[in-house]
Amino acid sequence: MRTLELGTPGGIRAELNGLALAGRKTATTGLFEDYAKEAEGLEYPGERLALLDDAGREAGVVEITGVTVLPFAEVPWEHAEAEGEGDTSLAQWRANHRGYWQQLGSTVADATPVVCLTFRLVGDGSQPSSATSA
Repeated sequence: MRTLELGTPGGIRAELNGLALAGRKTATTGLFEDYAKEAEGLEYPGERLALLDDAGREAGVVEITGVTVLPFAEVPWEHAEAEGEGDTSLAQWRANHRGYWQQLGSTVADATPVVCLTFRLVGDGSQPSSATSA
């Protein structure tokens, strides 16, 4: 089973995992270039991923329900809102994501390709992933 690491370890990951485990976060967005750097294929609908905590332990299991690659400026409000991070507008979501990626060393322009994932929680980490795998 592949893994999903939301945010970065040391605070934000715990917060984002908490939102996902509470069912308030059902989407995430990543830079398409990161897939190339990691030589990893895109997720696909129906794929189950182990949600990892700061220590690399399984915190839960999610099932991918949608995958879309599009320019950053074309991410719709519905997706941004589904990220569940408290943004109140698309402009705020864009500014927050640009700032986050800038801190990680990536400049994001309107045309920068991003991967929009939607998912649903299928396991909360209290059971081994083999029990939740299809």
